[in-house]
Parts: sequence; C-alpha cells; structure tokens
Amino acid sequence: MKKIWGWAAALAVVAAGLSAAQDVRRPVVAGQFYPADAAELSALVDGYLGRAPVPEAGKDHPLALIAPHAGYSYSGSMAGRAYALVRGGPYDVVVIIGPSHRYGFRGCSIYPKGGFETPLGVAAVDADAAAAISRAGGFDYVPEAFAEEHSLEVQVPFVQRALPAAKIVPIVMGDQNEAASKALAAALVKGLRGRRALIVASTDLSHGLAPKDATARDEATVKLIEEFKTDVILRGMARGENIMCGGGPVAAALLYAEELGPARIEVLGRTDSLAGGGTPDWIVGYLAAAVFADGKKTEEFSLSADEKKALLALAREAVTRFVSRREVVVPPSDRASFLVPRAAFVTLRKNGALRGCIGYVEPVLPLAQTVVQAAILAATEDTRFPVVTAGELPNLEFEVSVLTPVREVANPRTVEVGRHGLVISRDGLRGLLLPQVATENRWDRETFLAQGCLKAGLPPDAWRKGATVAVFEAIVFHE
Repeated sequence: MKKIWGWAAALAVVAAGLSAAQDVRRPVVAGQFYPADAAELSALVDGYLGRAPVPEAGKDHPLALIAPHAGYSYSGSMAGRAYALVRGGPYDVVVIIGPSHRYGFRGCSIYPKGGFETPLGVAAVDADAAAAISRAGGFDYVPEAFAEEHSLEVQVPFVQRALPAAKIVPIVMGDQNEAASKALAAALVKGLRGRRALIVASTDLSHGLAPKDATARDEATVKLIEEFKTDVILRGMARGENIMCGGGPVAAALLYAEELGPARIEVLGRTDSLAGGGTPDWIVGYLAAAVFADGKKTEEFSLSADEKKALLALAREAVTRFVSRREVVVPPSDRASFLVPRAAFVTLRKNGALRGCIGYVEPVLPLAQTVVQAAILAATEDTRFPVVTAGELPNLEFEVSVLTPVREVANPRTVEVGRHGLVISRDGLRGLLLPQVATENRWDRETFLAQGCLKAGLPPDAWRKGATVAVFEAIVFHE
C-alpha cells in the first residue's frame, strides 16, 4: 500500500505543478545552469551584457536573435553578445522559441498566460500575443513541454536585465520539421502584427564532436544560417545530422524575418564548451547572431489611372506607326513620372491569346521610352511569333507591366504567387516570368519556380540546386 500511495502522491504533485504552470512556471535549473541568488545572477548577466562588443549593426534594432541555452559558465558570454544588441530597445514582447529536450509531442506549444519565474522575479507572459499566435497557427498548450525544459528558462534572466519592460511569449517546438517551422513563422507574422516584437531562437550548435570536427561542423552550420538555407538545415535535422538542437526555432525565426521583407544575418560570435572549461571529448558549440531587416526597401512607385491610360495609348501608337509606316514614336515629355528610368514589359494579345511579349528588366531608359521600344520589339522581335501585320492591329490587346527593382532572395520559399515576378539564373542562363503568368496558369509556388528554370533553359529543379532566384513586383494594367 505504501508503494501505491507514493506513486499516487507523485502524480498529484506533478498534476499540481502542471496546473500552476498555467499561471507562473517555477524555475527548474536555477542553481545549475545559472545562479539561484538574485544578486549574483544580476551581477553575472549584467557583466556579460557589459563586456559584449556591440558592432555597427547594433545601431539598428534586430528582428530576431539566435542565442545559446547552455549553462552560463559555458555559453553566457555568447548570450550576452546577443542581448547586448537589444538592451533598452523598443520592444513590447519577446517571443522565446526553444526545442523540446525532454518531452515528445507534435507541433508547437505556446505558454498562454501568467509568467516565468527566475531569481530575478516573474517575467509576465503577454497573454494577448500568445493567444493571437496560437489562433494563427492552430497551436495548443502542452503543459508537459514546459515542465523541465531549460532552453526557454535560461533566456529569461537575459530578457529581464536587457528588456525589463517587455513581456514574453514562451514557445516550445516539438516537431522541428519544415511544416512546423513554416507554420510557426506564418503564425508569428500574423499574430505579432502591430506589436514591437523580438524573436529569440534558442539553440546550441553541434554536440559531442572532437574539437577539430566540431569547429568544421559549426562553421558550416553558421554559413547555412547566414545564407538563410532553412531547407538545408531542416533536411539535415530530419536526417539526424549533428547540426544543432534548435534548428526548428532558428528556421522559424529566419522564415519570419524573410516574410517581413529582405533580411540579413549578423554573426556576433561563436565559441564552444572547451573555452568555458569543458572537456575535449565532448564539445558543444554556441552561437550568437542577430537578424536584421536589410534596409533595402522596395521603392514605392505608383501610377494614376490617367497615366496608365496614357501609357497603353502610347504602346498602341508605337506599334501602329512602326508596323504601318516604320516610324518610331517620340515619347511625350510633359509628364515627370514618364521621364524616370523604369523597367517595363509590353504584352500583346490577339483574341485573348499571347501574340508577343518583350521588355526590359533593368531601368535603362525613361519609362515612356521603355514602353515605346518594348511595344515595338514585342510586335516585331519576339522569335516565338511572326511579325505583327497591319491587318492584325484592330484585334490586338495591349498590356503594360512596370517593374520594381529586382532583388535576390536567399530562400525561394518566400516567393509569393500573384505578387512576385521571377528571374532565375545560373551558368550564364536567365529566365524571367511576370507575376501575372503564375496566376493566369494557376501555378503554385513550386510550379512557378520550375517554369522559371525551364524558361532559362535549366532543369526544372535548378532553383533547388544552386540557381540564383530573384523577384520583383509589377504594376500591371491593360486595355
């Protein structure tokens, strides 16, 4: 009977702890991973923050951090480098994403309300933000995921000292696969809209390798992160490769940043457990990095309804006069917007079918002149079709696409069908597809990318194998 009572009592204690976790989650690694004394912990964290070199990038406010989660004697200096960049920053909420080390489950678990307690006090959970992310991603609260998990807890004292006014949203990832990472990234974009948010991806690098092997492996992993190769990282995780324990959180953070626009990585430092006094027969790597918006915002450009009408009329006049009389129209110079160099394409259709399409992907000529030349070339130089004849002119329909600057993307999975045009290049070959091509053909993203490769004369999977993927947007209008 004693044995049965002890087992029942243990279950009751666990149940009580999980119930309490809905309000305040108690620390479980204080005194092990970091000091249990508040004064000692404050001094230690402040020391790490104060000694961290802040590079030029630190003048900006990162979208996300990558920080390690080992004992502070091993990885505290790297965590300090990450959090020093955001110390006193304008953040309302810090979303901490960590991998599950002790409890297996599917998807992601989001801590709903209450707070995380450390010797420094209780870091309040932003219940509204947590609920918004949960709704957006369809995620549940799995109490067991938080019960003994250290990857979140060790981040909290740094948040408390660097951003004392910010609330937190703790998230544990069970599945660290592509579907879970993409779903979490999309949920963060939607759920954090309108909030000044910082994402923290909690991870260590390789585990248990010899020093030379650990250095080589970690250098390769950092390069993947710098290049936003989330697909490679996640495939390696799925194969059980010794890359890092938090590949899912890192991938989610990178995908989140890319969804917000062009992004870049700043590596702040890398070390390993040997530097912290560990043994050479079991090396663990630690990385500090920050993710920034790259500052290269797409130029805002618009055309009025009257300007669109004038450009369509100009395209039609250019083709009509050249085909009929071999005359080249002189573009008007009375509109300032037509004098700015712009990339543009002119598409000709006859009875709804494509009849020609040529243009300029770079802004080499003033917009009006670009439209004139592109229209003439579409009618006379598109090698897929015979030259347009004067008899066809009444049946032609004109469409003009004015392009934004082309920008390369590190992750092809950020290409958006219906929004982005595509330029794929490799080995001196290049293929371009306008945004409307994908929607007209009802292609999904992967089909769009494959067709872009084929347009370039490349294999359909070249976008996965070293081809450069670039995107642009377009103002598209037609008669």
